[in-house]
Amino acid sequence: MVGHAGTRLLTDLADKTGLTSGFVQALGSDRVRRSVHEPGRVAVDLAVLLADGGEAIADLAVLRQQPGLFGPVASDATAWRVLDSIDEPALQRLRAARAAARELAWAQLVETRRLLPATTIVGRRLAGFVLDIDATIVLSHSEKEAAAPTWKHTFGFHPLLCFLDATGEALSGLLRPGNAGSNTAADHVVVLDQALEQLPEQHRYGNPILVRCDSAGSSHAFLAHIRGLREHGLHIEFSVGVAIGEPIRTAITAATDWIPALDSDGSLREQAQVTELTGLIDPAALAGFPAGTRLICRREVPHPGAQLSLFDQVNGMRHQVFATDTPHSAGMSTQLLEVRHRAHARVEDRIRTGKTTGFGRFPSRQFAINQAWLELALTGVDLLAWTRHLLLDGPLALAEPKTVRYRLLHVAAKISRTARIATLRIAEGWPWTEHLIQAFQRLGQLPEPVP
Repeated sequence: MVGHAGTRLLTDLADKTGLTSGFVQALGSDRVRRSVHEPGRVAVDLAVLLADGGEAIADLAVLRQQPGLFGPVASDATAWRVLDSIDEPALQRLRAARAAARELAWAQLVETRRLLPATTIVGRRLAGFVLDIDATIVLSHSEKEAAAPTWKHTFGFHPLLCFLDATGEALSGLLRPGNAGSNTAADHVVVLDQALEQLPEQHRYGNPILVRCDSAGSSHAFLAHIRGLREHGLHIEFSVGVAIGEPIRTAITAATDWIPALDSDGSLREQAQVTELTGLIDPAALAGFPAGTRLICRREVPHPGAQLSLFDQVNGMRHQVFATDTPHSAGMSTQLLEVRHRAHARVEDRIRTGKTTGFGRFPSRQFAINQAWLELALTGVDLLAWTRHLLLDGPLALAEPKTVRYRLLHVAAKISRTARIATLRIAEGWPWTEHLIQAFQRLGQLPEPVP
């Protein structure tokens, strides 16, 4: 009998997408004598462990104690040594291996499902890709390198992350000290550039790309970098939150052409309106934004517990403003642009579930090891996303990681051997047995990576 039988899906999927071979090559050793455990294979096992819900290197025991299911798995000490060996050049090679595996996974997805997932608003598919950037606080309960007091009066780290909205894939992440600024343009540039490198080249240059952030991403330097990417052949736009200063408050007070806001399903949202402020704002206040930037405001009756500024309290409405360089010629109304930007809130769910997939805690006192851990956690998020899109259907294809783990990955099974053939027998009465069997069958039918 074995546990976590469905987790074998993740291990095999890493092989099928070329992730394992890519990691082995990225962390290959120049030593004449090959090690018992390839460093790249150990890194994949750690990514699988994190995707499976493990939180510490010691949790490798769950895989190690089941060699009939997972094969030979490295000891904790070996895993520590592998993490310790991952320097910045090795991280870059791991990122390149992830990008290559993503390219193959997308090709397999197009071949088997005919279409890549797309971001939708009010039932309308958006062309291209939507990248969501956001930061989060990860607490540290002990002294670790670069752990520091945070703006929330806690102690830990302040990583900055980028997710692909349509698929939930984790494109990039930058581990930062707890006191790192929320709106540091240089960090946003690094995370965005690494995220763009993760998109397969034929998709990166052949489709529109939208970058969404909250107000932390509205620094003029970051927006100028996004606009500058157009000179490199990218069709890229932004939609970022904007802090409400005096010029914007003046424009809000002067605005008269408010129209009803929309809910995510396209219906009118009660007690909420939107309007464009661009023509009402002092041009000097827009001087730092790229040419063609538009400012759009949403106001609504505040819900219980909403945090209101003094301006909001006086007016009795809660106001939110965002900037976008999507032109009027794109054919999107002010209402649709506002719904599109508000969908950035989905990144909060990506971060919440990502914290249960590895980057909710960091294991080491050394910053470099924790940065490597973050990269493997992002890999684990990708493995779960590819599993859902390539191998699952129905509600499970949309399920959060916890649901996938409890229903599929953590199922018990029995390994039987007959005529040198090993068979994994899953309990017939388990409600999701057929889903798991179908997932293994689809896995076996995926095109093999070219060596």
